[in-house]
Amino acid sequence: MENTDFKDIAEKLSRPLQVLITTHTNPDGDAIGASMALSFYLTKKNHSVHVMAPDPFPDFLAWMPGIDDILIFANNKSECIKAIENADLIIAADFNNLGRLNDAAILVRQSKAVKVLIDHHLFASDEFDFKISISRISSTSELVYNFIEEMGDIQLLDRNIAECIYTGIITDTGSLSYSCNYVRTYIIIAELVRLGVDGEHLHRLIYDTYSESRLRLLGYSISERLIVLPEYYTAFITLSQADLLKFNHRIGDTEDVVNYALSVKDINLAALFMERDGIVKVSFRSKGNFSVDSFAREHFNGGGHRNAAGANCDGTLEDTVLKFRQILPLYQSKLKSVYS
Repeated sequence: MENTDFKDIAEKLSRPLQVLITTHTNPDGDAIGASMALSFYLTKKNHSVHVMAPDPFPDFLAWMPGIDDILIFANNKSECIKAIENADLIIAADFNNLGRLNDAAILVRQSKAVKVLIDHHLFASDEFDFKISISRISSTSELVYNFIEEMGDIQLLDRNIAECIYTGIITDTGSLSYSCNYVRTYIIIAELVRLGVDGEHLHRLIYDTYSESRLRLLGYSISERLIVLPEYYTAFITLSQADLLKFNHRIGDTEDVVNYALSVKDINLAALFMERDGIVKVSFRSKGNFSVDSFAREHFNGGGHRNAAGANCDGTLEDTVLKFRQILPLYQSKLKSVYS
């Protein structure tokens, strides 16, 4: 299905509705930022709005306005089921396939509600009635700004909405270090600052709230678990279930760890392999024109963006890492010349 015209969604929202905004498992700053910004906006438009996440959000997002009202499916299934059943319209924010809802997926698929996708990942599923999916945009939060603007409601932007959108853009671009070569992104950020966003303050709230155990886990990841393969322009980090338990791992503690591997000189591909909940969660990062989205899709049944992607693998940590290392020779020449 092709992208929907914004006006088609505006027509659906022309009368008060019961709206459920849901985001993906292990929600990040963009997922929460986009969802909360939409919630504030649609509430102003006289809709009754609930926000749902399959599982808890990271602690570093706990300051965000309205976040205590998010329904967590893993913690409160009955209330989430009720919100799904009562919804006239369900918005999927920051993910491209309802499977990313885990245990809530089947309930959302069975719902008779109109389903709308607002997302910036590649290969959006066709299981939605309306779809706004633009992969060149920095973040889903930036798409939410565009959505509000296209609805003719830019005057409804306030500081709460601005802080949520700003958080999504900043976290999904690594503080404007990737996926940000788009002039409009900076124009939007300037407008958010005009609305009262304090970039320095939000940076401290997002990035300067590490627990001692999280900081020690980061140090351990770099000093003990970092492997550098200069012949393949690759570096990776492995964290076992025992490692995570040792450092009292909580959701969000490994956010951006993979980027430290990518920061090594002459490294163009980085990966984090993390053993958790019976599967191996993999995060890929790359530089230049090397697509980790294609790499993850072809070899690990994953995907994402050109320079940031992920996958969940059923094998052991050792087998997953071995497979990764065996694949690398196939990409040696591509990894050598990522800017050519």
